[in-house]
Amino acid sequence: MAIEDNPQSRETYGLELRRRREAAGLTQEELSRRVVMSRTHIAHIEAGRRRPDVEDARRLDGVLDSGGFFERFLPSLKEGKVAEHFAEALELERRAKVIREYAPKLVPGVLQTAAYAREVLGSGFPAKTAEERDRLLGARLERARILDDFHSPVFWALFDEAVLRRGVGRPETMCEQLRHIADLGESHRIRVHVLPFSVGLHSLLEGFVSLMWFEDLPPVAYVEALKTGRVLEVPAVVRECQAVYDHALGDALSHRESLALIRSVAEEYEHAQQ
Repeated sequence: MAIEDNPQSRETYGLELRRRREAAGLTQEELSRRVVMSRTHIAHIEAGRRRPDVEDARRLDGVLDSGGFFERFLPSLKEGKVAEHFAEALELERRAKVIREYAPKLVPGVLQTAAYAREVLGSGFPAKTAEERDRLLGARLERARILDDFHSPVFWALFDEAVLRRGVGRPETMCEQLRHIADLGESHRIRVHVLPFSVGLHSLLEGFVSLMWFEDLPPVAYVEALKTGRVLEVPAVVRECQAVYDHALGDALSHRESLALIRSVAEEYEHAQQ
C-alpha cells in the first residue's frame, strides 16, 4: 500500500532506489537508459526531491527485479486529494519560483474561486459524493495559498477567450471568478493575457501546459489531457514547450487589454443574473 507523500517518505524511497541500483551494479546513467527516464530525474528521486509516477515505478521494479517495491510503496498524496497524475506536478508547483500557465477551457486551479471550483469538481464523471467533492475542494483552495506571498512565485496566466466565455455554474459564479482574476491582475500579483477568438488558430490549441522554474532544479513543463498528465523534464522538450508558449503569447492581448476584456465579460455575466 502506498505511503503518504512527504519529504521524509520521498527521502526514504530515494535511498532505497539508490541502494538497489548500486546492488545491481548500475550507474544512474545506465539505469536511466533501461527504464526510459532521464538521469536527472533518477538523481532527483534518489535525493528525495522528486517522486516517480506509477508507470515509472513499474519500470524501476522491472529493471531492478524488486518484487513490486517501487510501485507498492510509491509516496502518494493522502486520501486522493488530487489525481495521481497530478501529484508530482503539485509538489513542483509548491516549489516553483516562476510559473507560466496556458488554460484552453477552464480557469487554472490556482486561480479558481470556491464557487467556481465547486462547480468544476462536481461536473466530472463518475459523480462524486458531497464529502468527496468537499475534500477535493479543500485541496484545490489550498493550492491557491502559493499566491499568498506577493513576490513568489511570479505567475503568468495565458487564457484562451473560451475560458471567459464558457459558463461554469450560475452567472454570478462566473462574474465573481472573472473579477477575482482581474483583481489579482490589477494588484500586480499575477500577469494575465488573453488569446481572443479573433486570433483563430494558435500554437497552444492542443491543451493545457504549465511551465515552472526553480532555484534548485532545472525547469520543467507539465502537460495535461483527459485523465492523464505528465511532467516533462528533458531539456530540449521543455525548451520547445517554452518556445510554443512564447509564440502564442505574441498573439495575445496585452495585460491591460486582457484585464479590460475580463472586466467587460464579468459585467455581461452580472447583467445576465439580474
